[in-house]
Amino acid sequence: MKTILMRTVLLAVVLVFPATSVARAAVDISISLPPLIVFSAPPEVVVIPETNVYVVPDLNEDIFFHNGWWWRPWEGRWYRSRDHRTGWTHYRNVPSFYKGIPPGWRDDYQGHRWKGHEWNHQRVPHQQVQKNWRTWEKNKHWEKKNHWGVQGMKSQKRPQRPEETVRSQSRAKPQIREAAESRQSREVRSQHPQPKHREAPQQGNSRQGKPEGGGEEKQDRKDRK
Repeated sequence: MKTILMRTVLLAVVLVFPATSVARAAVDISISLPPLIVFSAPPEVVVIPETNVYVVPDLNEDIFFHNGWWWRPWEGRWYRSRDHRTGWTHYRNVPSFYKGIPPGWRDDYQGHRWKGHEWNHQRVPHQQVQKNWRTWEKNKHWEKKNHWGVQGMKSQKRPQRPEETVRSQSRAKPQIREAAESRQSREVRSQHPQPKHREAPQQGNSRQGKPEGGGEEKQDRKDRK
């Protein structure tokens, strides 16, 4: 009777769930979870420069906080949880943020150095990170606050997107064209100077300023008489 019941349950599982889901669930069940870490108090964290990733610096193993999740690698696999104390679940991939974490971050932390610059890191209470991490990431809080505490480090300029490049070029074209036309006009004027305009003589009454015709001859005739 028990055998028939077990076969019925197994058949129902196979019919309801795809085979791949059953196999994946079996794999997840077989993966062991990392041991719990006992904290005497909520851990303080340090933000890693040039990222929005926080790390617990006082542990021998890596515990990160990013995007609302706590992350930890263990035995070649990754696990995450909403609580730093418990609730760890297997994460099938390497989290994307981990690509920006240098493997020697602990040496940088202990030496107060980051890429050759002095790193005055700040320990952030657990409650503040849980409450403010979204706002800090949106407003670039740590970048604007003395560049994550790294002295002399400049912010990296965001690469210009193609559509922004097109808009900037379209705005610059009228100005460039006007400047070129103005320069060309000046060159033409310098090569072909225009002649100076002479003042035309005033045209008035033709008889003004001239003796009347025959005046001197009439006076001579009078004298001879």
